[in-house]
Amino acid sequence: MEQQLDLRDIHLPPAVGWWPPAPGWWLAPLLAIALILILRIVWRRLIRNPLRKAVLRELAAIEALDGLEPAEKIGRVSILLRRACLTLYPRQEVAGLTGPAWLETLDSVLGGHRFRDGPGRCLIESPYSPGSEADPAALFALCRDWARKLPRPRHRSL
Repeated sequence: MEQQLDLRDIHLPPAVGWWPPAPGWWLAPLLAIALILILRIVWRRLIRNPLRKAVLRELAAIEALDGLEPAEKIGRVSILLRRACLTLYPRQEVAGLTGPAWLETLDSVLGGHRFRDGPGRCLIESPYSPGSEADPAALFALCRDWARKLPRPRHRSL
């Protein structure tokens, strides 16, 4: 006959508790927050400002035009900047601006006085004097900087 062994019953380990969570559960919320922040930055800088894209695109098109006098290019840039400002601000505030007041409005986006005292000064002088010695390259660089700092329009799009 077979001998019976004196064995004890199998004891299972206690159930795994819910606290503390595994390291992956700590990492998941941090990654989700980081992803949300990155998407928000991308949304703000690339997607949300169609005015900035439109101004930069038209500025490049004006700069690429060959056969135009510098005064004519500067005149087209001035029209483009006016259209952009009419999109940004209420018409009553910017439509009638001329001379130094117009340059001050443009400077308000950049901060400083790069339009009033720098190459932007040609916007009020060069379109009306065809033989002027204005530097369109410096104006285009200034306008690109201005367009990159444009806030999101609150009224209508360009």
